Amino acid sequence: MKRMALTAAAAAVLLAGCAAGGQTSISPASESAGGSAAAMEAETARPVPSASPKARAYDEESGNSGVDRRITSDVKVTQQDRQIVYTGSMTVRAQDVPRAADQAKAIVTGAGGHVSKEDSSSADQQEARATLEFKIPPARYQDVLTALGRDLGKRLSMSQGTQDVTMEVADVDSRLKSAEGALASLRTLLGKATKIGEVLQVEREIQNREAELESLQARQKELSSQVSMATLTLQLVGPVATVLPPDDEPPGFLGGLASGWRALLDFLKLTVTVIGAVLPWMIIVLPVVALLIWLVRRGRTRSQVVTVAATEEVSP
Repeated sequence: MKRMALTAAAAAVLLAGCAAGGQTSISPASESAGGSAAAMEAETARPVPSASPKARAYDEESGNSGVDRRITSDVKVTQQDRQIVYTGSMTVRAQDVPRAADQAKAIVTGAGGHVSKEDSSSADQQEARATLEFKIPPARYQDVLTALGRDLGKRLSMSQGTQDVTMEVADVDSRLKSAEGALASLRTLLGKATKIGEVLQVEREIQNREAELESLQARQKELSSQVSMATLTLQLVGPVATVLPPDDEPPGFLGGLASGWRALLDFLKLTVTVIGAVLPWMIIVLPVVALLIWLVRRGRTRSQVVTVAATEEVSP
């Protein structure tokens, strides 16, 4: 009986230990881990805004994720207006140079431009020349070029050029603002200066800043005028005037020979012109001069005869 009682007691102890070992305890760490996992599942299950078909196709082709696409889509690109300076030159052979010059002025002023410089020579109608410099709005620049080359006569040459001064304009504007700000600060500092040395030093610096500011303002004005108006130099020549562009002149010995030949022709032309101008006067003056010379010689001959006669009378 005692052995059976001991066996039953041992069995009861074993059952109690198994029951205790079978219970599981949940720690706070496991609870937080479970909560984090649930949160991650909820975040994963949250619907993502759908992209457009073009954006999805681009992501699939380039391998970019939707996050990268959303980041780059927020970037805005602004286009800066370019500041362009237009320049050109044209040579036209016209039958009547003064009339062609007046017609060119009418074309340019009709397009909103004006004449900035004019130099003309009309000594001979066949070899007359005129050089005009026009300022033309850029929007009408090409139309004016076409009209001048078509209506004035035969266009001999034309050249055009452009210069982008966008960066220079931006640099001048930035330096101008900085100079204005520095000048305002110096003037404020001048009002607070109490010593003579400080006042003189600040005034000297203000003068330097004012000179720099005036230079920048002049440069800004020049750039603004160049951008706002295109510059065209028009050269008009008569029917027989010689035109030799600078680029076509041969260098070296041949160039010097050509220049010397042209100078000789100009000298001969000038000489002939002077002779032609003096010849009518010579027709009138030469007979008078010849008559005076004859009278003077006749007077000298008579005086010599009288002298000889007087000498012969005195000799006996």
